[in-house]
Amino acid sequence: QVQLVESGGGLVQAGGSLRVSCVASKGTISSYTMGWFRQGPGKEREFVAAISWIGGRTQYSESVKGRFTISRDNAKNTVYLQMNNLMPEDTALYSCAADFRSITIYTSASAYDYWGQGTQVTVSS
Repeated sequence: QVQLVESGGGLVQAGGSLRVSCVASKGTISSYTMGWFRQGPGKEREFVAAISWIGGRTQYSESVKGRFTISRDNAKNTVYLQMNNLMPEDTALYSCAADFRSITIYTSASAYDYWGQGTQVTVSS
């Protein structure tokens, strides 16, 4: 079991960058495929990116590919999402999630076992 805590959100202008972090305050992330999801105002939660627990394979949604980078540091029990060239449509609550020992990277939220509370990212135009 892991408990996840996100941080690093905030207000940024369009075109700017932000890095959000997700640390496991309890447990270890080394055996989990880690994902980032987001939910914008009036929108459904959507997959953003994920990184596998073996091999560090990554997967991104088409809307963020080339702009966002997910990474993990198991020694620090932390997953990062570096977001560049942010756009107003990236405004959302960003949440990290953990999928135990999954070989497949799933884009469906229902596949993930544990979730953090989220960190708000707001991009002004």
